[in-house]
Amino acid sequence: MTMLPIIERRRIEAQILKNVHEVIEARSGTEEADAVIGAAVSQSAIQQGKSFAETLDHAPNLRDMADIMPNWTAGGSLEIDVLHADDEQLDFNVTRCRYAEMYREMGLGRIGHLLSCNRDGDFCIGYNPAMKLTRTQTIMKGASHCDFRYRMEEQD
Repeated sequence: MTMLPIIERRRIEAQILKNVHEVIEARSGTEEADAVIGAAVSQSAIQQGKSFAETLDHAPNLRDMADIMPNWTAGGSLEIDVLHADDEQLDFNVTRCRYAEMYREMGLGRIGHLLSCNRDGDFCIGYNPAMKLTRTQTIMKGASHCDFRYRMEEQD
């Protein structure tokens, strides 16, 4: 079975979610449409994180996260500069985001963060809840780069 590159999956999802967003917006307003789409995409990201975690025989660490990053960067979808990568810390900057470019081309730039960026931290909830993402800026919101800073937190 051939797997679609993630950017192509996101394009297909966005085509569908655009229509869903428009229907909800017409019936209940922009705020509700954003909330519903955001919640649905968050749920999807958590489920995806769980699926990736299930392929390992141990709780994922940040080196494992670095190992699966090619799924999202395939074909130049993301251009990144890795600053630090080990079991406890993963720091990188995204310097080009074709996801953001794609959403803008599709007329979805205003909700692109709901369709992609918000997935990043939510993915960790399913993958390993001890993983925490800090990000202060994104290309999707107009910054020059996205600053991803992942850390492993102590679990009780």
